[in-house]
Amino acid sequence: MSYKSLGAAVLDLEKTGQLLRIKSEVDPDLEMAEIHRRVFEAHGPAILFEKVKGSPFPAVSNIYGTFERTEFLFRHTIEKVQKVIELKADPTNFFKNPTRYLGVPFTALTALPMRNRLRAPILYGKTSIDQLPQIKSWPMDGGAFVTLPQVFTLPPGSKNIMQSNIGMYRIQLSGNEYVLNKEIGLHYQLHRGIGIHHTQYNESDEPFRASIFVGGPPSHAFAAIMPLPEGLSEMTFAGLLNGRRFRYLWDNHHVLSSDADFVITGIIRKGEKKPEGPFGDHLGYYSLQHDFPVMEVENVYHRKNAIWHFTVVGRPPAEDSSFGYLIHKIVKLLTPQEFPGVSEINAVDAAGVHPLLLAIGSERYMPFRERKPEEILTQANHILGSGQTSLAKFLFIAAKGDDPKLSTKDIPHFFNHILERVDWTRDLHFQTKTTIDTLDYSGSGWNAGSKVVIACCGDKKEH
Repeated sequence: MSYKSLGAAVLDLEKTGQLLRIKSEVDPDLEMAEIHRRVFEAHGPAILFEKVKGSPFPAVSNIYGTFERTEFLFRHTIEKVQKVIELKADPTNFFKNPTRYLGVPFTALTALPMRNRLRAPILYGKTSIDQLPQIKSWPMDGGAFVTLPQVFTLPPGSKNIMQSNIGMYRIQLSGNEYVLNKEIGLHYQLHRGIGIHHTQYNESDEPFRASIFVGGPPSHAFAAIMPLPEGLSEMTFAGLLNGRRFRYLWDNHHVLSSDADFVITGIIRKGEKKPEGPFGDHLGYYSLQHDFPVMEVENVYHRKNAIWHFTVVGRPPAEDSSFGYLIHKIVKLLTPQEFPGVSEINAVDAAGVHPLLLAIGSERYMPFRERKPEEILTQANHILGSGQTSLAKFLFIAAKGDDPKLSTKDIPHFFNHILERVDWTRDLHFQTKTTIDTLDYSGSGWNAGSKVVIACCGDKKEH
C-alpha cells in the first residue's frame, strides 16, 4: 500500500484509531502548538485540527509522534527499502541469498520520479500566504513559520530533475520586516544543498527560482531531511519509501510536487537579506534573529481538500525525534561504506541530534603494539568532515573489539566504557576556530567555534 496524498495517510490513521479530530476552532497563535505538545508528551495520536482560526484550511500534526506510528506509516515499504540499502552496502548479498532480493528491481522502479503531463491535484486552486495557517509555536518566535517544508531547487540552467535538491529549511511566513503575501524568509544552515545552488545562481544571470512543497505523502517530508549523498535527488528516496513514484510537473517555470497539499513558488532575491527569527528550536532555546535570504512569492497552489502539515519544534524528545529513529534504522548498514572502519554512529536525540555523536570505529594500524587511539582518530576526522555529521560539537569514539557488548544505542554502557579507558592527557582532541552548527550559540561567533573528539581504546585504566 502506498499513499497518494497526506489525506489518505490521515484517513488510514483514523481507521486504525491513531487520529484525534478537534472540531472546535483553534487559534494558530500558540494554542495549536500547546495542544500538540501536550498530546505528544502523552504519547497520543496524530491531531487533525478541522477549524484553524483565520484560515480555510485544516491542519494536521503529530503523525510521526511515536516510533510505532512512524513505522506504521511505512509498514509496507520500509523492509523493501532496507533490502535496496543492503544491496547498495554489499552487492554480493544478492548471490548469497537471491530469493530475498527478487523484488528489489521492482522497488527500485518507484525511485524514478514521474512527470505529470495531465492536470495534477496541486493545480486545483490558488490562495495567498495570509490564508495559510499562521502557526506560531513559542511566545518569542518572530512570526508564523512553516515547520515541515520541502524546499525544491535546481542548479542554474538545469531542468534535470535528478539534479534537484529538496531540503527542510524553515520558512517564515509573517512578522519582522516581511511584506505579507509578497515575500517570505528562508533559513538554511551550513552543509545544505541549497547553499551550493545559491552560490551558483549568484554567479549566474538566471533568477533563483524555488518551490516550497507542504504536505503530500508522509515519505515526502521525511525525504527532505534524509542525509543523502550530494547529487542524489530526494525525489528518488521519497518514491522508494512511499512505494510510489514522486510525481511532479512544470508550471510557470517552476517545478511543483503534483501530490503536495500546498506549493509556494517564487524567486530568491540575490544579494538581499532580511531579519529571520527568533525561533524556538530543537536545541532547547531560541535561535536568534539573523539576516537570511528573502523569497519573492509568485503563487501559492493547493489541492482540493488540502491539509496543512506542521510540527512543533522544541527540546527533544519531540515529534521530529522519529526522523532520527527512522534514519538510523534505514542507513545503519551504509555506515561502514560511508565511513570505512566505522561500524556504528548514533546522533543522540536528547542532545538535539547534531551536538553529540557516539561512534564505534576500528583500530588496525599497529596490531603488534599496545593499543592506543590511532586509526579511530582518522575515522573521527572523516566523520567531522562529512556532510551533516560535521555539525557535531562532541564526538566520542571507541574502538571495536575492546568490549563485545559495546553499542552506541546503549548510551550509559557506552559512556561507562569510555570513562574506564580514556586518558585525559592524551585522548582529548580539540578543533578550534572551525565552523559549527548555525543553531549553536556556544562558540565565538555565528557559525564559528570549536569541537572536541574524545577517542579511546585498549584495556581499562586505573583512574
